[in-house]
Amino acid sequence: MSAFRSLSWAMTLGLLRDRTAVFFMLIFPLMFLALFGALFQNESTSRSAIVQVGDVAVLDDLPEAEFAALSDALSIEKTADRERALEEVRDGDVDAAVWEEDGRVQLRYSAADAARAGTVQGLMQSVVQGANLAATGLPATYELSTDQVEDKSVKAIQYLTPGLLGWAIAMGASFMSAFTLVQWRRKRILRRLWLAPVGPGTVISARIGVSLAFSFAQVAIFLAVATMPYYGLKLTGNWWLSLPLVACGTLSFMSIGLLIGAWAKSDEAANGALQVVIMPMAFLSGSFFPTDDMPGWLSTVADFLPLAHLNTSLQDVLSRGGGWGDALPVMGGLLLFTAVVTAVAARLFRWDSA
Repeated sequence: MSAFRSLSWAMTLGLLRDRTAVFFMLIFPLMFLALFGALFQNESTSRSAIVQVGDVAVLDDLPEAEFAALSDALSIEKTADRERALEEVRDGDVDAAVWEEDGRVQLRYSAADAARAGTVQGLMQSVVQGANLAATGLPATYELSTDQVEDKSVKAIQYLTPGLLGWAIAMGASFMSAFTLVQWRRKRILRRLWLAPVGPGTVISARIGVSLAFSFAQVAIFLAVATMPYYGLKLTGNWWLSLPLVACGTLSFMSIGLLIGAWAKSDEAANGALQVVIMPMAFLSGSFFPTDDMPGWLSTVADFLPLAHLNTSLQDVLSRGGGWGDALPVMGGLLLFTAVVTAVAARLFRWDSA
């Protein structure tokens, strides 16, 4: 235990004294969270804009409550100039123009945005059908009962926090293990440890302990910032499952760092290899933006990336109400990935640079 404590303290001091490493592994990802959280704090789907030309009975006769509900999705501007309204649609300034002619509601929309065009058509169709039903004076055969349940949609901060936290964990664990291995080999510290009465298990345990402590500190700082009232992250009941997930993620990215550290002969080579591996993985894994619209072949590639599964599972337990069923398969997969990559790193391991 004395050797373990001494090695752990030496590794911790070495990390804290390297201000550049602390900046890029902790402060740099935290800056992204603070910046993106502020930029997308009030992100919401904007209303579709339509121009009402003259009197349109189906809109003008809507009860106040129904018109207020419709206004949540549509921004309605009134005008008497039909040509001007159509010109605004052509120019993309508004999404549609609507008027009433010979008892028919005329809707003209822009094809520039198919999603908005579909929204406008659906809303106006609903208004017209409701007006037709009211005109008959007959009770509706069917009624729609609605209620809100928890779904997979998330606010920006709920998406950004797990993704950027996953990226920070990947950066910290992989860079620390890779640079430690390269620098200790270059300074012949590994050779001295090999000759010293210290078992490999003690050295490895100390490295794992320091990395886990650093990762848990990242979790605490990220959640402390994200849950501030200004950002407003709402944690679900099983948020604490992020801790074992982060532990497994730390081990998996430590194994990547060990593999690169075993291969690289210099700090520059290790840094270049880590950047090539971690940064593309972060983009493909959705650390910065959603990946729902990625091409199919890229989605297949992402399915093999540990960071993609870590990010998704962190999001599940932090902000989607997920539980053990979401965390355990990912934890098992990360530990299996760790075992395989560590075995490969062990085959490439060298005690010195010779």
